[in-house]
Amino acid sequence: METVQPEVDERSPLLNAEPGRETTLVETLQENRSRWRSIRVMYLTMFFSSIGFSIVVSSIWPFLQKVDKTADTRFLGWIIAVYSLGQMIASVLFGAWSNYRPRREPLIISIVINVAANILYGYAHAPPTHNKYYMLLARAFVGFGAGNVAVVRSYVAGATSLEERNGAMANISACQALGFILGPALQTAMTSIGPTGVFWKMIDLQLNMYTAPAFLGAFLGILNIILIIVLFREHCVTDLERANSINVNIQGNSEMLENADGDIDLVAVITCNILFFIIFFAFSIFETIATPLTMDMYAWTGKQAVLYNGLLLVGAGVESIAVFLAIKYLSKRIEDRQMLLGGFILIFVGFFILLPWGNQYPRIQWAELKNGSNYSSAEIEYHESSIAAWNFLSRPSLGLNAIAVGCPVQQVWCQYTPIIHLAQYIGSVILIGVGYPVCSVLSYTLYSKILGPKPQGVYMGWLTASGSGARTLGPAFVGQVYPRYGPRWTFGPLCGMVMAAAILVGLMYKKLIGFSIRYQTLQQC
Repeated sequence: METVQPEVDERSPLLNAEPGRETTLVETLQENRSRWRSIRVMYLTMFFSSIGFSIVVSSIWPFLQKVDKTADTRFLGWIIAVYSLGQMIASVLFGAWSNYRPRREPLIISIVINVAANILYGYAHAPPTHNKYYMLLARAFVGFGAGNVAVVRSYVAGATSLEERNGAMANISACQALGFILGPALQTAMTSIGPTGVFWKMIDLQLNMYTAPAFLGAFLGILNIILIIVLFREHCVTDLERANSINVNIQGNSEMLENADGDIDLVAVITCNILFFIIFFAFSIFETIATPLTMDMYAWTGKQAVLYNGLLLVGAGVESIAVFLAIKYLSKRIEDRQMLLGGFILIFVGFFILLPWGNQYPRIQWAELKNGSNYSSAEIEYHESSIAAWNFLSRPSLGLNAIAVGCPVQQVWCQYTPIIHLAQYIGSVILIGVGYPVCSVLSYTLYSKILGPKPQGVYMGWLTASGSGARTLGPAFVGQVYPRYGPRWTFGPLCGMVMAAAILVGLMYKKLIGFSIRYQTLQQC
């Protein structure tokens, strides 16, 4: 009589569902509760980490100007990039550490570093000189502490069966996305404190709208440490299998546990790292270029660009959370590789529709142009006549003393590159808002399945380093290409890169399979 495989969720202990044999428990109910309690602590760790990153991002530039008048936008670029550099280095180190020692150690140490770095950021005003370098050091160590993402992902991969893993990885990403949404909201709420705030002379504490988010990040880190000490316990599905001496028969996507024998497919591992790099490179470019692009295309002021893009990104964040939750159910019906390929196609279309077309051109910053440029009156008259035809988001003509809005004169491409219509931009946000979470979740879920039951700390460290490297190089690429060559040369190569990733998935389709499926296939050959 054929044994029916029971429905498995977080409340159900792992079962041996081998056909033809009596179904037996792999873990007790108490072990199941402890395992999922520890996994949920990892969800919170990811949530707190993403809040700690996003809660200060929008206030870094005004705080930097406040504490050190010598800082310029180039130094701001270093402060933003150094976070990803710190995470890139630390993710490999903490990942390797977690392979040989209890994961509680690198988790607690990394969060302690994060707490100390946030406190240093809050006290960046205190030193008499070189304050900008203290901010730089603080953000570097905040990023270094965030390297524990590799430990979180490797633990969840090892503490879940293949059937549970898609849902668990989707939950991690949902918690991360929720943190990215809530962080800026908390920062906005703290603006009521004001730029001066309160000052406690005894400990030289200055609590204002710039430092309060950092101290809140430090508090969340301390809370996270307490949760890890009290609730977190080490669990490994493979260890449970060995402890119960159950020989599990692997059945395609219904695998519950994994065979520990065999070598990892390094070609598949490298492929996943390349895909992960491209995913984060594309998204980092999108989030970096949003504000300057909309200011150039639609003649928005800086305040308008921050407000409207903030609303769009919050909407995209909510959309991402919905996608993460949907993946948990779609993964039972659609294969991981197919969803990954579909995600890349959505991202490609999202960037492709951003390519400019038509005969409407951006508004030039005429106040700046008429106040001392080398353009002839004929050239000015020509461009004014071109812009007169553009009635999209039309604004009153600028006087000599008005704030210059529109595309800067220094960006020569503004004179001959058509605008990106607002409908194009919103459509792009919607498509990328679906494609990005699909690709990010499926890439490291598939990666964890390729690695199998072997210790994944180092490999997860390399994956996190790939994403951090992409988040470092993406803004640098935008900073060099967009001001000089415009959106065509920014989004054109990016479309090619994303299409290359989709082609790579197709070429490596047969290799992007779970460790146990590959091992079983090799045994049958």
